[in-house]
Amino acid sequence: DVGSNSDHGFESHTLRHNKMKNFHISTVGCQMNVSDSERLASGLKSLGLEKSNDEESDLVVINTCVVRQTAEDTTTGFLGKLKKIKQSKPSMMIVVMGCMVGPKTNELEKRFPHVDIWAAPQKFQKILDPVSEIISKDNLEGCLPDLLPLKPKIASFIPIIHGCNKFCSFCIIPYRRGREISKTIDEIKEEVITLTRRGVKEVTLLGQNVDSYGHDLAPSQDLADLLYEINSIDELVRIRFLTSHPNDMSTKIIKSIRDLSKVCETINLPFQAGDNEVLERMRRGYTREEYIDKVAEIREIIPNVSMTTDLIVGFPGETRDQFMKSLDLVEMLKFDKVHASIYSDRPGTIASRKMGDDVSREEKKWRMAQIVEAQKKISYELNLKYMDTFQNVLIENFAENTFSGRSRLDKLVYLSGENIEIGDFVEVKINETRTWSLTGRFLKTIEKDNEVHLIGN
Repeated sequence: DVGSNSDHGFESHTLRHNKMKNFHISTVGCQMNVSDSERLASGLKSLGLEKSNDEESDLVVINTCVVRQTAEDTTTGFLGKLKKIKQSKPSMMIVVMGCMVGPKTNELEKRFPHVDIWAAPQKFQKILDPVSEIISKDNLEGCLPDLLPLKPKIASFIPIIHGCNKFCSFCIIPYRRGREISKTIDEIKEEVITLTRRGVKEVTLLGQNVDSYGHDLAPSQDLADLLYEINSIDELVRIRFLTSHPNDMSTKIIKSIRDLSKVCETINLPFQAGDNEVLERMRRGYTREEYIDKVAEIREIIPNVSMTTDLIVGFPGETRDQFMKSLDLVEMLKFDKVHASIYSDRPGTIASRKMGDDVSREEKKWRMAQIVEAQKKISYELNLKYMDTFQNVLIENFAENTFSGRSRLDKLVYLSGENIEIGDFVEVKINETRTWSLTGRFLKTIEKDNEVHLIGN
C-alpha cells in the first residue's frame, strides 16, 4: 500500500544523528482526514515529539485529498514549498498520507523525489515505525500506541467504517480507501467511552457511506444498532453522523434518530444531481423520484429534522436543462444547507476514463452561482423561524470576545456572556438571524442538552 521508497530518507546519516523534536501536520479534505490527522498527532506525541505550527518542523506531514482539483492543487503547491525548505534543511522528513496515495506510488516518487514516506489512508504504522526508529533506534514491532487524542476537542470525530463499495463514476475514494471495513460496535463504544473520559461531550460518527456500517460484520449489524449502544453511554451528550447515502438510509435508521435522545436530528443526504439520466451516468443507484420520496419519509418520521445535501454541477454531459432540474430540487426540498461543488476530472475514475469533461468552466461557474444564490435565500428564510426561540448550544470556540457553538440542529450560534467555558451547554435566546448563522443572548448554563429543544418552545 506504499511505494518502493517508503524507506527513503530515514536511513540517512543526517537523520540518524539529528534527533527529531517536533512535527507539523497539514490537513486537506474531509472530516475523515481531520480525524486521521488527530490520531496520527496523538501517536507522534506518544513518541515524544512536540506538535508545531511551523512548516519548517523536523517532520512535516501532509494529509491529502484528491476529491476535487482544488484540494490536489493545494497539496502540490505545498509540496513545492517544502522542496525549497528541505534544500536548506536536508534533515527534514516529509511525509504524504491520505487519498493522494494509491496502491502504487512510482509516479508520485518520480514527481516528488523529496518526499521521504508515502502512506495510504489509515496506514499510521508506515509513518510511526520509521519515526520511532529515528528517535530511539528501535521500532514499534507492530504495536501501535493509543492513537486517540489525549486532549480531544469537545466535539470529536470517530471513524466507524472505512472505504466505500459504491463506485460512483465521479469518485476516486473507493480506489484510494478501498472496500468498506467496519469497526465492531465494541471497538467503537470503547473509543467513545475513552474520549468522554477525556472530556468529549459530542461525537460525530464518520464514514464515506456511514449508513453502510455493519453490513460486513458477522453477524450483520447496522448503524441503528450502533446508535442504540452509543446512546447508552452516560457521559456522552450528543451524537451526530455523516455522510449518508439515499439507498442505505433505512427506515430503521430514521426511526432510531427520532427515538434516541442523544442522536441529533440532523441528516446529510447527498442527491448530487436532479436529473435521472445524469444520476444514471453517475452510477448513484436511485432516481430523482426515489430521492424525493426518501426525504419525505425522513421529514414525516422526524418533523423537526435539519437536512443538508451535496450537489455536483457540470458533470460530464449535463445539459443546461438537466442542471435546472437540480436547481428545481434545491428550491423544492429547501435544505438547511447545500454543499455544492463544481465537477473536476479525477484520473482513474469511470467518468474520467469514459466521459471526459465537456461542460465549459464558464458554464460551471454560472450554474454554481445559481445554486448559491437560491440557497442563500432558502437558508435565510429557514433561519428566520429561529428568531426569539430558545436554543441549547454546545460552546466550542472563543474568539474576538465572542463565544460560538452549535445547536442540536447544527445551527452555528454566536453569543457573548460571562461565566461561560468551552464545553458548556448553554441556553440562548436567539435575537438575530442571518443566512449562515444565528446570534443570541446567553441565559444560563445547563448540565445536559435537553431531549429535543423544539423551535418555539
